[in-house]
Order: sequence, then structure tokens, then C-alpha cells
Amino acid sequence: MEKATAITRKKMRKSKEDWILDIIIYTLAVVILFITVYPFYYVFMLSFNEGLDASLGGIYWLPRKFTLTNYSKFFTDWKWVRGLGVTVARTVIGTFLGVLFTTLVAYGISFKDLIGRKAYMTFIIICMYFSGGIIPYYTLLRGLHLIDTFWVYIVPGMLNLFYITIGRTFFEGIPDSLRESAKIDGASELRIFAKIIMPISKPFMATLALFIGVAHWNNWYDSTFFVKTKTLRTLPYLMMEIINQFQTNAADLNAAAHQSTGTTSLSVQMAAMVISVVPIIFIYPFLQKYFVTGMMVGAVKE
Repeated sequence: MEKATAITRKKMRKSKEDWILDIIIYTLAVVILFITVYPFYYVFMLSFNEGLDASLGGIYWLPRKFTLTNYSKFFTDWKWVRGLGVTVARTVIGTFLGVLFTTLVAYGISFKDLIGRKAYMTFIIICMYFSGGIIPYYTLLRGLHLIDTFWVYIVPGMLNLFYITIGRTFFEGIPDSLRESAKIDGASELRIFAKIIMPISKPFMATLALFIGVAHWNNWYDSTFFVKTKTLRTLPYLMMEIINQFQTNAADLNAAAHQSTGTTSLSVQMAAMVISVVPIIFIYPFLQKYFVTGMMVGAVKE
């Protein structure tokens, strides 16, 4: 009887400890969630607040002077609309070509009977870990006549070396009998790839599309160094430009130019940030079912 009582007390003490531990874990989770989400909420809230009023500060939870002027200013300013169009175009074209060529190369290198296969992989790994630097890269782009053109956004990203190594492992796991049976039926390699390999590679290709698309959508680096024409500037570059201007003068030098509408460059930038985040938020749920599987693609080789 005493032994049973001791065991019961031990279980109650353990349950109490678990209860305390759960409180600590959930508290930390809520704090981390708040720290992560609040900056996005703050930007979203300021995008609906009058710009001149927001410059006074003191806004933390709800807009003090609600307005849609920031968004109307964004869509009526040709600079922002053009930047959004360039960003959408580079993301769509760059993602499609990046996924296509990366998948094709990874699929080709996965053939065990490919002549020079080890040499190709050695070359890819060396290029993946070692870079020539910005000056040789700029010289290469200039030699290819890509500087100050739209294709400087597309061509360099058409082949992702890191995902080639992952894709190769994934394609090596596909049974050779699928290809062999298709060849017996007279299918060419391109037909095998399009009709058999691509449908069963959706997790890998969806994950690849998500990462490449987000990289294109958020990239401002190449627009800064390799593009001079203002009509080719991307939306992330324009936002970065406004941030630099605002840091130069915290009073916002452009505020006086928007007195009639009550907007500032920073308030319009807040609206631009929200607009730039919305497509990713809406696209991600459609790729989520492939995302977890795709993250494990090529991670384990049996």
C-alpha cells in the first residue's frame, strides 16, 4: 500500500513538473511568435495609416488615421508599377527557366553510364564552393552583353548548382525499369522526361520553384550593380532605395512633396512591402503539400 502511494505521488510530482515545463515552452513559443509576426503586422498597419501622421510616431497597434492613399499612390506612380511589372516578369520567366534547366541537368547527371559523370560532378562542386568574385563576374556578364539588360536577371540563375546535387540524388532513386520499359515502347529521352519523370518529380520541382521564385522576387543585388536603366529597376531595388534615402534624413526629405495627399515616400514603401509579400503568402499554400516532401528529397540515400 505504501509502495503504491509512493508511485502515485511520484506520478503527481512528475505531472506537475510537466505542467510547469509546458507553461515555459508555450510562453517562449508565444514570445517568439510575437517577435516574428509583429514586424509584419506593424508594416501592414502603417501601410493603411496616413504617411504624415505616421511620421509623428506613437502608432503601435491600430492605424491612427486610416487611409487607402498609400496604395492609390503606389498604383498611380508609374515608377512603382513598372518596378512591380519587372519583378513579376523576372520571377515568372526566371523560375520557369531555372526549374527547367536545373532539373534537366540533374536528370542527365543521374545516369550512371554517363561518360565523364565524375568530372561533371567535380566541376559542379568546385564551382558551388568557390566564387571568382564580383569583378570577374561583372566582366563575364559584360562579355555576354547582359549588362543593363533584362536578361541579366534571368540567364545567371538558369542553373542552380546546389539543387543539381540534390536533384541528382532524387533522380537516382527512380527505378531504371521505368525508363527501360518506356524505351522498349519507343519513347525518346525527352518524352520519357516529360511524360514519366516530371510527373513523379513534383515534390522536388515544386520545392525548387518555391526557392528560386522567392529568390527572384526578393533580389535587389543584381539590379543595383548590373542595371543602369531606370525602366529595368525591380521593386526590391526601389524599396531599398527608399530605405537608404530615409536613413540619410530621418525627417523624410520627400514628405513636403506629398503634402496634398498626406503620403510620404516611407508610407508608400510600406504599401509596396505589403504588396510584395502578398503573392508569396497566396502561392505558398498551393505548394505546401509538396514542400515537406521536397525538403527531404535527396537528403537520404539508401
